[in-house]
Amino acid sequence: MKNEAAQPIVEVRNLKEYFNINMGMFRTKPLKAVDNVSFAIQPGETLGLVGESGCGKTTVGRTILHLYKPTGGEVLYKGRKIQTKADIQAFRNKASMVFQDPYSSLNPRMTVADIIGEPLDVHKLYSSRQERQERILELMGYVGLNSEHAARYAHEFSGGQRQRIGIARALAVNPDFIVCDGEPVSALDVSIQAQVINMFAELQEKFGLTYLFIAHDLLVVRHISDRIAVMYLGKMVELANANEIYDHPLHPYSKSLLSAVPVPDPKIARANQRIVLSGDIPSPLNAPSGCPFRTRCPYACDKCAESMPDFQEVSAGHFVACHRVGEIN
Repeated sequence: MKNEAAQPIVEVRNLKEYFNINMGMFRTKPLKAVDNVSFAIQPGETLGLVGESGCGKTTVGRTILHLYKPTGGEVLYKGRKIQTKADIQAFRNKASMVFQDPYSSLNPRMTVADIIGEPLDVHKLYSSRQERQERILELMGYVGLNSEHAARYAHEFSGGQRQRIGIARALAVNPDFIVCDGEPVSALDVSIQAQVINMFAELQEKFGLTYLFIAHDLLVVRHISDRIAVMYLGKMVELANANEIYDHPLHPYSKSLLSAVPVPDPKIARANQRIVLSGDIPSPLNAPSGCPFRTRCPYACDKCAESMPDFQEVSAGHFVACHRVGEIN
């Protein structure tokens, strides 16, 4: 679990990631995939990041690891700003990623041993071939794979087993911080999802890992996360403790997301009122002025079109970006 008094292991300040889109006739227009996002993750904590498809969740994770070069803002690891190539290399020695799709994130021409051993090769984390092989088998054991699987290829495994291979690869560098990118369990059936989620929790407890867990499935996120952040169209709109955001969501978008979560008790489900948003999510190429959610928000006013609300702390540890948060709650 997280250590409240410790220095954040990863801190993001005003992170921006813009992609220039060719509009023809030598014109480009910036697509603001991530716009002015800030948060901090404590050691041993799991921060869940949720939102609709296309809201910038995955881009946040990849930009933190500098797979995309940030357009603006800062990423700090243990208080040190990541700027130079040497900083990035040092950060990647202690940070890794589990990708969404276990079918496309593994090289079909490499054996399992080579896939898991590749980070060991890149970061030169062994002194002999024997040590390398022992480390690969050790990593496979952590994620429940048998040693005889080492010589097989990725296509010979099921989706759940492939995701375990990806997790073993992420553990190879002895990371402190792992980005679980783009729903690491979304491609798996429900029973296998539960196994993988429980394995994430066990590995966190065993190695003291810190996760940024990116997903759509709000029930999965609540199960594994200490805190949850909600994104909409490149902006962070709410951040709070997992139970707090489920029991007392304050932003209209968070309320609509949580109203869509299925409840197993039919009496409670019938009593709950589903909040259905009108319209489609706008294109990030032509985002609305002011608050990006105003075109779908039932509480929008003139001020919402004029300026983006500040991301402010309305109660202990509960941050919201909404002009009318005091009126609607």
